[in-house]
Amino acid sequence: MDGDSPAAMRYTEAKLERLAEEVMADIDKDTVDFQNNFDDTLQEPTVLPTKAPLLMLNGSSGIAVGMATNMAPHNLGECCDAICAYVDNPDITTDELLHYIKGPDFPTGGIIQGHQGIRDAFETGRGRIVIRSRTEIEVNDSGRETIVVTEIPYMVNKRELIEKIVALVENKKVDGIVYVNDETSRKGTRIVIKLKIGANSNVVLNTLFKYTPLQSSFSVNNVALVNGRPRTLSMKDMIRHFVDHRHEVIVRRTKFDLEKAKKRAHILEGLLKALDFIDEIIAIIRASKTVEEAKNNLMERFGFSDAQATAIVEMRLRQLTGLERDKLQSEYDELCRFIQYCEEVLASYDKQMEIVKDEMKYLKDKYGDARRTEIAMSADEFNPEDFYPDEDVVITISHLGYIKRTPLAEYKTQNRGGVGMKGSATRDEDFIEYIYVANMHSTMLLFTKNGRCFWLKVYEIPEGTKTSKGRAIQNVINIEPDDCVKAFINVKDLKDEEYINNNYIVLVSKKGIIKKTLLEAYSRPRTNGVNAITVRDGDELLEASMTNGKCQIFLAGRNGRCARFDESDARPLGRTASGVKGINIDDNDEVIGMICYDPNAEDAASRSILVVSENGYGKRSDYEEYRLTSRGSKGVRTLNITDKTGKLVAIKDVTDDDDLMIINKSGLTIRMKVSDIRIAGRATQGVRLINIKDGDAIASVSVVKGGDESSQNSGAEDSSADNADNNE
Repeated sequence: MDGDSPAAMRYTEAKLERLAEEVMADIDKDTVDFQNNFDDTLQEPTVLPTKAPLLMLNGSSGIAVGMATNMAPHNLGECCDAICAYVDNPDITTDELLHYIKGPDFPTGGIIQGHQGIRDAFETGRGRIVIRSRTEIEVNDSGRETIVVTEIPYMVNKRELIEKIVALVENKKVDGIVYVNDETSRKGTRIVIKLKIGANSNVVLNTLFKYTPLQSSFSVNNVALVNGRPRTLSMKDMIRHFVDHRHEVIVRRTKFDLEKAKKRAHILEGLLKALDFIDEIIAIIRASKTVEEAKNNLMERFGFSDAQATAIVEMRLRQLTGLERDKLQSEYDELCRFIQYCEEVLASYDKQMEIVKDEMKYLKDKYGDARRTEIAMSADEFNPEDFYPDEDVVITISHLGYIKRTPLAEYKTQNRGGVGMKGSATRDEDFIEYIYVANMHSTMLLFTKNGRCFWLKVYEIPEGTKTSKGRAIQNVINIEPDDCVKAFINVKDLKDEEYINNNYIVLVSKKGIIKKTLLEAYSRPRTNGVNAITVRDGDELLEASMTNGKCQIFLAGRNGRCARFDESDARPLGRTASGVKGINIDDNDEVIGMICYDPNAEDAASRSILVVSENGYGKRSDYEEYRLTSRGSKGVRTLNITDKTGKLVAIKDVTDDDDLMIINKSGLTIRMKVSDIRIAGRATQGVRLINIKDGDAIASVSVVKGGDESSQNSGAEDSSADNADNNE
């Protein structure tokens, strides 16, 4: 830990740890292959017959020709548990392995930041693991704080670490440190960093984490030789190869023990037989002139083998006693049982695997210890969605670009014709221009008038009350000063391959240009956004919608005409393309909205088109009222435009279950049920939806899908509005 150089070989002596005996166990039982050493003078094993998973337990680090390896050490008990789990289930997944092996366990302790690097290393054999020192903050009676480091990252040189901290203090890159002292003893590591009175220990500590090895990384690269060839191994691969190795060792050891036991049993059979004819055998031996002659005579007379005859000739006289005979018989019976056991083991793969598990349990019980390295969540691994409820919210964007989200329940339902209630405290020259409804866990695709697309999680949008102004959108996304958000799409999941390759984003501009692009082109979020459409001079993006490729598109202009054509008339284009003409409008006209309608949807029959004019008039019409035209046509009349109704401001797809949210330029809002608006013909002017005061006009219309049962009815001023409708 202090970087002391190793001693010369002549000064070193070593003895094996207790665990090393398990590493060398059974090496004399033909369990592994041997080869010549470097000068052919000795034999050395090609691999050790270790019971302990050394490669996982100790790790490894080295550089070879053209490749390198860097394996992290792990906890013995956890490795044993994982090996047993693998034996029980060879199809075990990485997530299941992580229940047993939590991650690397470094001998120097420390705190691993985050789980993703561990998961990558387990899954692929490569990953970056960030290790942070364990620190404590001590405060004396005068209030002075002291940072005490009790554990440092693996492979960090403590002496160089202290020198680095001192250098930062001297160069004034770190402020607030009085002195640094190493108080390490046999009781453990202790680096004391004394701070100035009034210095913030958290600020100093975070600075040290950033600029010194108090926080360092360990790059896992699990390269190992498998059958002589280098391979990058996942954690499951390492366990599998170790289990295969132990299986081979157990089989070879059992065969060796079986052969040895059979040889001994064969000798014992001869000795026991000899004791039955001991007088005759003694006479034969006494009559023989040499040992060889005695052996040959015994083999010829009694049918002994050469090994048995040799053992009989060398038998001691004390074995003639009854007690010794009982010992021989007992040894023989024990050997017979052992031979039977070995044959059962060799005949059963399951028994062999049980031995592997038993050995792992034995190692854990005898040598296992607690983890030294703690694993903590990193800041980027906290899932923000866990802190927000799965509910719908209202998102409002003002004319000057202020954005906020508000709980949907804050907007109360009013009857048709209500005057409305104050929806936002905006400045005099500002007003609420767009209002959307989205889920807190969804991803918002924000499209700006200049054709840019930005990604934003709904929970990242600043929360505000119904009457608050919100926050400037430039402070939420990296939008250009001369740009503003014009449309959004609420997307549930951008990682589902099937979903993003079977849905399209349809964009329309104020000049009637339409463009269709696969959702997959928008599935890779970027902080600074991407180009969604190349907007021509004098034009700007108006609206965006997501389709399944089988919809019909409705485009409506301010002068009250609407074109209906099949989505297939617009072929898919690249993300930065300009698009094609969707509706043919006059120079003094512009597109105010788009509907993407699926005639094959289950609820298609219950849907209708809602149009609203700027003076508060609106109506619903059946889809069949609009005949199918071709892309680029002038369309058909959708509202009878008069001075009383004003120009068209919105066209929406609605059902009877929906609610309508209307906001005028003065900031007043009204929420009403769509079912209160009657079905009328395509060319009529409709009925009054909201009372408009002089000089005011409708700014934005939004549909709240499915209504809101929790909303309360509030229509104190509804009666006057109803009377106005009846008079007209």
